Amino acid sequence: MEQNIESSQTAAPPRAEGDSLLRLCWGAAATLLAVLYTIPLAIAAALSGAIGQARGVAWLGRLWARMIIRTAGVKVQFEGLHHIDHLGSFILVANHQSMFDILALLAYFPRPIRFVAKKELLKIPVFGFALKHGNHIVVDREAGGQAVRKAIDVAKSGLCIVFFAEGHRFSDNHVHRFNPGAAWLALQTRLPCVPMAISGSLAIMPRGAKVVRPGRTMRVIVGAPIDTESLAASERNKLTRQLEQAVRELFARSAAAASTAHNRL
Repeated sequence: MEQNIESSQTAAPPRAEGDSLLRLCWGAAATLLAVLYTIPLAIAAALSGAIGQARGVAWLGRLWARMIIRTAGVKVQFEGLHHIDHLGSFILVANHQSMFDILALLAYFPRPIRFVAKKELLKIPVFGFALKHGNHIVVDREAGGQAVRKAIDVAKSGLCIVFFAEGHRFSDNHVHRFNPGAAWLALQTRLPCVPMAISGSLAIMPRGAKVVRPGRTMRVIVGAPIDTESLAASERNKLTRQLEQAVRELFARSAAAASTAHNRL
């Protein structure tokens, strides 16, 4: 099953060789507008979180992500969504290249999701407050039990958990070694793990970039779920390597598909 989402509501991206200046202006405008979108929506999300409206925070997050993606003329393509049709709550385990990974999932993933985030993100004004009160799972190594309890609560409410298993973003277009955190969380909660590869976001906004590169395509491939019910806690590293290999294979398939599509142009 493949689902293509045309998320651009702007004019089609220019294709002429001399269009670099036009693209740069488009990207600068999209970046500025993204900031302008973020300020009022983050404040609204923070206020929603303050009165205990986690669903309101989630709705505002989806709206925010869609506005940015559409302004940047980004297309998001999904493949393999049939793998999650029969699942309740689960843990999505993915690679991470760009902030647009988060935006794409917030905007268009067909199931309600919550992210596992580092506690350092709580220091970001307004955003950190919205993150804390939006039912996301904030990991504090000194209080790991709290993260597990929060994950269990999230799972019981029917939400799915997204874990970027490399630990942070990488800008070399490769899948890096996974940390065991996702596997540990899965074994503690007994939720199935679903590997997922995200590609194309690096070309839009790599780590450290100040301006969006608009008019590009992202591809998200969802793999077959891995059941954790029968696994022992001692198999955490084995599960981690299994997830890592699955994401590597999905990422390679995505790159091959992107190359084929490019050659057809």
